[in-house]
Amino acid sequence: MQISSQSSPQRAAWLRKLYFIRAAFSFAWVGLAFTVARQSPAAAVVLLVVYPAWDALANLLDMKMTGGAKANPTQMLNAWISGLVAAVVAISFALGLHVALILFGLWAIVSGVLQLATALRRRKDDRGQWVMMLSGAQSALAGGFFISQQGSAMPVAPMIAGYAAVGAVYFLISGLVVHFRKGEV
Repeated sequence: MQISSQSSPQRAAWLRKLYFIRAAFSFAWVGLAFTVARQSPAAAVVLLVVYPAWDALANLLDMKMTGGAKANPTQMLNAWISGLVAAVVAISFALGLHVALILFGLWAIVSGVLQLATALRRRKDDRGQWVMMLSGAQSALAGGFFISQQGSAMPVAPMIAGYAAVGAVYFLISGLVVHFRKGEV
């Protein structure tokens, strides 16, 4: 099923559901990063691969439900880049954690800019996009921070968990905005 009508109640319901699912996933990811990943480097590696992989899947689902690749080129690009980064981050751990952190930072920058572009394109037709604009901008800034922190003694999983927690809050707020403003145009 594809929901392509720009102002349809089904589209608003889809975005609300997507934002709530993304918030729940991110909150769960944060919980695992602060608990399991602190005790297990292998779990930390898995979490750092899963996060961009999940972003790729979420972008593909959203793109499919809201008009397809032609109507959502920024999401298509974001899905491809996120999937590629998940694979490259997995491989990069053989080179060291600092390389994985640089790659994750670069991904956060590019993914944030693409999220910002998607939200800008959607802002007239879909509620909650101002929050997604903030989220995209924050992601790009956080990516720069990750790159600047490579080589520091700060544990990677908890550092990125803070980023994921802020993202979870942004998705939750967007879902609530869509939910409570669904009748407005």
